[in-house]
Amino acid sequence: MSNKPIIFSGMQPSSGSLHIGNYIGALTQWVEMQETFDAYFCVVNLHAITVPQDPAELAARTRLTAAQYIAAGIDPEKSTLFVQSHVPAHTELAWVLNTITGFGEAGRMTQFKDKSQRHGSDKSSVGLFTYPMLMAADILLYQANTVPVGEDQRQHVELTRNLAERFNSRYGHTFTIPTPQIQKETAKIYDLQDPESKMSKSAASEAGLLSILDDPAVTTKKIMRAVTDADGEIRFDRENKPGVSNLLTIFAVLSHRSVESVQNEFAGRGYGDFKKALAEIVAETFTPIRNRTNELLDDPAELDRILFTAAERANATANQTLNTVYDRVGLLRR
Repeated sequence: MSNKPIIFSGMQPSSGSLHIGNYIGALTQWVEMQETFDAYFCVVNLHAITVPQDPAELAARTRLTAAQYIAAGIDPEKSTLFVQSHVPAHTELAWVLNTITGFGEAGRMTQFKDKSQRHGSDKSSVGLFTYPMLMAADILLYQANTVPVGEDQRQHVELTRNLAERFNSRYGHTFTIPTPQIQKETAKIYDLQDPESKMSKSAASEAGLLSILDDPAVTTKKIMRAVTDADGEIRFDRENKPGVSNLLTIFAVLSHRSVESVQNEFAGRGYGDFKKALAEIVAETFTPIRNRTNELLDDPAELDRILFTAAERANATANQTLNTVYDRVGLLRR
């Protein structure tokens, strides 16, 4: 039994390749945290089906996402890296949490409101509405102390805390109350073509995404075409120079330097030189990850073995929590 604090986090398999925002905002943080936490990292494929998916693509992307976790440094010997659908307790606990969540409370979740307004209520599934309760189940099953998430997920973690406190108050202490760990603002990565918007897999154009599995030539082309501005000065100014500031952030994070150091190195030089140097650093970072991902995908039996072994560990922990919940609520167990 580990005495380390517990973390839980995950990403949806919603595209073929993770992008640099996922890498900087989540994966690098997870790799560090697995050294000091009892870490559970999940490919949240149940969340993915809240919107229509091609079944074959979803299955392939689930394995691909897990392979990229490992290739980026998540060690299956140090962390429990598993697929959400391999642990039935996630959906079972989600149902119990649904029953203690107010309809108005769920309706106030800004992500649901934004997506349902954008696509219309008739095209928004009940699954999308109950997404936050499934996320709460993901976290609470493992008694997580800390949940590393982006700012856009803060409200969902707050709901998780409220539901845990409500359950504990009604049925006795059952759940650890988790604390969100929000990624640092300095590491927020924006779209290369729309540097006012966060880099996202749902972006309107692939040109704005720096994907981990892109060929280096594709990456270079995207960086060379990244939006900057007309004044030609390489200077960090988030408000007035969002494009240049975004590229400076990426350069600084990947080279483990301060933004000021990078800015000073390229003072008086053109955007072309700066972008070429950035393209080289991105290629140096992602080439070994891409190669390792391909190795894992070339041996699907071994990848499945890793995931199935982790799922056994995750099931053991999750079922222990779920059994306690069922007993407290009065649900008969087999």
